[in-house]
Amino acid sequence: MANLEKIVEDLSSLTVLEAAELAKLLETKWGVSAAAAVAVAAGPAAAGAAAAPVEEKTEFTVVLAAAGDKKIEVIKEVRAVTGLGLKEAKDLVEGAPKPVKEGVTKEEADKIKATLEKVGAKVELK
Repeated sequence: MANLEKIVEDLSSLTVLEAAELAKLLETKWGVSAAAAVAVAAGPAAAGAAAAPVEEKTEFTVVLAAAGDKKIEVIKEVRAVTGLGLKEAKDLVEGAPKPVKEGVTKEEADKIKATLEKVGAKVELK
């Protein structure tokens, strides 16, 4: 049996980019989507950030306010940005307003916002 504490230690040392890559690899290998797990994991991080003293904001949440007229194009872009499956991306777009991506840098948030607005969506940064 694997040493579970060693696995926890190794996972704790991953950067955000490495963790995202690991999630994609596991999704591919196991044929599942980690979208729900990501949403659950982001919850405690968001709560911890709210308790921090006021600082310059470095992490942003991209929120899809409305899909607009070109819903199919918006779904395609949401899939490209988030890596979600078709059904999950469709549900996110149809359930607007909803967060598309959380904890991103200002530059990445602006890029995502521009991409989604280009296809007709209304987007907010929080």
